[in-house]
Amino acid sequence: MKKIRSIILLGLAAAAFSACEDTIDLEVPNGKSYPVLDAWLTTENGPQTIRFTNSVVSYTNNTPATVIADATITVEDLTAGITYPFTFSNGAYRNDPGGDKSIGVLGHVYRLTLTYNGETFVATDSIKRVPQIDSISYKYKSEEDALSGEGGYYADLHATDFAGGNDYYWIRSYRNDRSTRNTDQYAINGAFNEDVADGWNFIDPIQEGITDDDRPYQLGEKVIVRIASLSKPSYYFIQQVIDQRENFGLFARVLENVRPNLTNTTPNGKTKILGWFGTSAVSFAERTIH
Repeated sequence: MKKIRSIILLGLAAAAFSACEDTIDLEVPNGKSYPVLDAWLTTENGPQTIRFTNSVVSYTNNTPATVIADATITVEDLTAGITYPFTFSNGAYRNDPGGDKSIGVLGHVYRLTLTYNGETFVATDSIKRVPQIDSISYKYKSEEDALSGEGGYYADLHATDFAGGNDYYWIRSYRNDRSTRNTDQYAINGAFNEDVADGWNFIDPIQEGITDDDRPYQLGEKVIVRIASLSKPSYYFIQQVIDQRENFGLFARVLENVRPNLTNTTPNGKTKILGWFGTSAVSFAERTIH
């Protein structure tokens, strides 16, 4: 009888809570649209791409951002004194130095210049060192052994941070090819904090972070890993983006635009451009699950 009474009380409580639920239609006002630059150059050979779009004005609008096609964009290698013009085609601005050549050179400083609506903007970044990936290992875990409950192959990245100074890294893994992004991680000195680790092997959480625990690799799949170096400003720009993306819950702060690194050099210029110009040296490794 006590068990039946408890079930009845739980049912009444659930009904009471559901009765208190109301659907509220919120009218979110449109915001202001800003030009947004997405420019990240690397040491990889071949073409480099820069995207320049307008941000959407409605919070609930899921349509793609509109492309801005009438800007003039150049990137100058300040170290070598070489200027690379970027030409608009097929929705983006591109420069192809040739299949066996690279715009990005380790240790060089780069300045992007963008002219739009009669105003000029500049941003600079430098290409920092990046460690080579020593190897990729993997092990099979059954559904019972895996903490996520997903059976499959769990891959680990093996790399060593440079000794001396703080180094900032962006680690990305792919599944089968580089069009299928798997995980993203961001590290300092192969760990998570400045002035703590130095010259260490990348720590276990970063090694293991190239596997999506909810969807581990399977036989025949290829694990691809990229480490990209970051300047300190670029690293903290990405952290701002993550903070805004994960800003929710009871103690969420008011959303804000992430601070860009583009400076309007036009006297009395009125336009503001969001986004970032960054540069990276990159290293890759891959391994097929057998």
